[in-house]
Amino acid sequence: MSAMLRVHCMQLFYNLSDPAMEDALYEIESMRHFAGLQLDRLPDETTILKFRHFLERHGLGKVLFQEVNKYLAKNGLMLREGSIVDATIISAPSSTKNSKDKLGLIHSIETTAANVHDIVPADKLLHGEEQRVFGDAGYLGIQKRDEHKHRNDISWYIAKRPGTRKKLDARRQKVEKIKASIRAKVEHPFRYIKQVFGYGKARYRGLAKNTQRLHLMAAFSNLLIMRNTYGNRAIAPVFRSMSGKGAKIHKEREKRV
Repeated sequence: MSAMLRVHCMQLFYNLSDPAMEDALYEIESMRHFAGLQLDRLPDETTILKFRHFLERHGLGKVLFQEVNKYLAKNGLMLREGSIVDATIISAPSSTKNSKDKLGLIHSIETTAANVHDIVPADKLLHGEEQRVFGDAGYLGIQKRDEHKHRNDISWYIAKRPGTRKKLDARRQKVEKIKASIRAKVEHPFRYIKQVFGYGKARYRGLAKNTQRLHLMAAFSNLLIMRNTYGNRAIAPVFRSMSGKGAKIHKEREKRV
């Protein structure tokens, strides 16, 4: 289980198809070493596919994403006082929009079709402990929606539309620039997902499969951001935690069957 999880992670790291991942295991010794596999016992593309389907079927991508965030929170690396809500488009055969909420790190993900307005899934992106929420002009009026009226203890810092900004005095324009500089942090994880991991275009059809992949991409992005900030030592234990979690869930599934 641990070896297959590591194989699956490498497949996502390098955005490889199932056949390409099988070939890479045969050709690249460092990949075999990372997965703890030998040349005479390598999974073929069908096994790699079945393991991915297993993760998708049981929603384990989200479980592993939560496990990473739990580790970061336990070690004081996950801030909870504020959130930035934003959305990005990932090209797909059936267009998929990925909305994330973060302050440097991703703590919530909601995927929708591209024709759903950004403001609609926003309530699912707030963890409930925020004191401040930042968003672009697409979230104007968010505090007036029924699902947010109970959030009386939140300060909403939503950008004004370009036409409105032009009419502001110098002081208020400066406030808008400060809000924009804070909101810019939301783009960092998107850069990892799209440019570092090459996930600018969805490999699969359907929201469920892409959501599974995006949860793992978000987990990897959080780990890379923390590694760049605190070094490898800060995140190394999380891989052991992820492997143990996956194995435990797998055993529980087997018992139920």
